[in-house]
Amino acid sequence: MSKNALKRLRKAQAFEDSKDERRKRRKEKRHDRKDRKREERAALVAQGVDPASLVPQKQPSTIVPVGLIIDCDFEQYMMDKERISLASQITRSYSDNKVARYRAHLWVSSWKGKLRDRFRNVLNDQQKNWKGIGFCEGDYTECASQLRENLKSRGGEMIEPLQRSLENKVPWARDERETIPLPKPLPELNEDFKDIVYLTSDSPYTLSRIEPHTMYIIGGLVDKNREKGLCYRQAVERGIRTAKLPIGEFMVMQSRQVLATNHVVEIMVKWLEFEDWGKAFVSVIPKRKGGRLRGDDEGDDNGDDDGDDAEAGEEKETEEQPSEAPQDAKEEQVKT
Repeated sequence: MSKNALKRLRKAQAFEDSKDERRKRRKEKRHDRKDRKREERAALVAQGVDPASLVPQKQPSTIVPVGLIIDCDFEQYMMDKERISLASQITRSYSDNKVARYRAHLWVSSWKGKLRDRFRNVLNDQQKNWKGIGFCEGDYTECASQLRENLKSRGGEMIEPLQRSLENKVPWARDERETIPLPKPLPELNEDFKDIVYLTSDSPYTLSRIEPHTMYIIGGLVDKNREKGLCYRQAVERGIRTAKLPIGEFMVMQSRQVLATNHVVEIMVKWLEFEDWGKAFVSVIPKRKGGRLRGDDEGDDNGDDDGDDAEAGEEKETEEQPSEAPQDAKEEQVKT
């Protein structure tokens, strides 16, 4: 056993040995929070204020005919700590979608292996209590075939942003320069998957609007960018459309525009609410990434601080939607 492996084993054992102590600390913190809230309520009542009047009213959540699939078929590329992080991101994705003003049909594909074991053995199968989410052992195309039937039978409300996407041809802007050049000719688009879009920052195409009865795939890969272009290449090889979020068009970032899985999920449902990418990005992207809306400060238009950003600073040209691309444009329909 290597020195690093032994170190990880000892760390895992120490974590297991301290389980009871951590449980005790969590219990004490819960009691402290309850005591603090009780005191705050008593103080409000003493001032003649009804505590219930200060609680914000929950907005009703409406399901819409849009699918989001978290692709978890990357176990072999991640370390244990990254798989743990992915499990947390899936949990957060479920929570964010559940409380969203307009929620999508959320699914998890490639639900197997160590990820599923973690939910079963460490997280006590908490996902079994979740509502409005699907799990599929197969890959995202198999998952999409199940989700496709759900969208047909009980898709949800056709809200105004989706109706506008349906009524007006959605433009697909394409970068003149590809960040991940692939050997030509590229595989043809698969008509069986024309309602699938793989979201990846390596795609030369930019997502302008969310479309109804479309399934958007989000790569569940936590690897600190070691496997750059992996999701993109795999999607292209299968003839699946790809697109990146228009972060570079709306935001100036001080770090790479690679977001956690749960951030992408939340941005998508925020767009459904706002129909505005700028508002969606600002409300979701962590402040530690140093992002700000373009135009908020002088000098944003020169693009000098976009040098490293995979999605920023590229010139665009408008084309037909990839699903309707002419024969001579097939090699431009690289996904993910």
